[in-house]
Amino acid sequence: MNIYDFIKLTTSSIFAHRMRSFLTALGISIGIAAVVLLTSIGEGLHKYVMGEFSQFGTNIIKVQPGKTKTHGANLASLSTVRPLSLEDAQALKRIPGIVAVDPLVQGNAEAETYQRQRRTTVYGVGPQFPIVYDIKPVSGSFLPDDDQISPRPFVVLGSKVRDELFDDRNPLGQRIRVGGQRYRVIGVMEPKGQILGVDLDDAVYVPTARAMSLFNRQGLMEINVKYRESASVDEILASLKRGLIARHGSEDFSLVTQEEMLEILNSVLNVLTFAVGALGSISLFVGAIGVFTIMTIAVNERFSEIGLFRALGAKKSQILFIFLGEAIVLAAIGGFAGLVIGAGGAQLLGYLFTSLPVHTPWSFVVIAEVIALFIGLLAGVLPARKAANLDPVDALRAE
Repeated sequence: MNIYDFIKLTTSSIFAHRMRSFLTALGISIGIAAVVLLTSIGEGLHKYVMGEFSQFGTNIIKVQPGKTKTHGANLASLSTVRPLSLEDAQALKRIPGIVAVDPLVQGNAEAETYQRQRRTTVYGVGPQFPIVYDIKPVSGSFLPDDDQISPRPFVVLGSKVRDELFDDRNPLGQRIRVGGQRYRVIGVMEPKGQILGVDLDDAVYVPTARAMSLFNRQGLMEINVKYRESASVDEILASLKRGLIARHGSEDFSLVTQEEMLEILNSVLNVLTFAVGALGSISLFVGAIGVFTIMTIAVNERFSEIGLFRALGAKKSQILFIFLGEAIVLAAIGGFAGLVIGAGGAQLLGYLFTSLPVHTPWSFVVIAEVIALFIGLLAGVLPARKAANLDPVDALRAE
């Protein structure tokens, strides 16, 4: 049997039963479209979150109070946890390879002028905050390098707070109250928008010591350390650990690198992408059942044709390949249609809902089409084997 005859015999039944073939291919296409659409949303969300999380760079280490990893220490040591202090932050600045250090305290308070007030996030930060997070004032200046224990009452506004409290008026030099304390506005930060649900524009920035007093805190929430990109992260971690142990007397703190946080986040998002893809694959399973059902019906309808082929000398393998080819063609057509529907639907969703991140990588497209072909092959094996094993006499007698 030459290739032309094979293609003609494979496709003749498809065109002879157009509606049945259409419904079969439709089942596969819906499954592929669901997989492509859901994985596009999952992958888009993955890229969006990773991009948002890593926009400050990967050369940041968080120093947090308390040790989150234990290795069989004495239980009595748990009561000796020492809070992180401003002096700790100052000491870390002197470690070789450190670019900037930011001691952080965070809370919520009322920010008010004479005419307006607004509850907002208050960040107690140091003068090197813009270096650590690669953010700068759009007007005025950031907090100066004052005495860390008794800094001057200066405040820097986020762009949204500035608009809400001052409208079009220039806020620089104006007096506002934050948590009941008087501050003078010396700067306005550039707009950054929301980052993982945190609105940096709806915030005010005050010196760390004043935020500690405002929120009645004895220690820092964390210290963010930015190191040179060319430096070895292991050496930096070892230096930070030695320096803090020398000050605290024990390892009562945790060091978390940005790379570790990205790896954890990446693994969580990978599971999410896999989960939404698995949900879509349920439709593929239904489509596979449809191909199997239609191919079984096709074999039962074509007993006499199969018997005639066998009587004329057709081999079992040729009969097997004819029906397998028919199943694969149906699955391929449905898979291609599903790719168009899924990818097009993902792009349409991204266009209609600009806040919804979607991304369809070519690898997903190729994998989806391969899956469709595999489903067609798998669903057509049993009906094709049944057709190939028919006795010629019995098949001809079925007419």
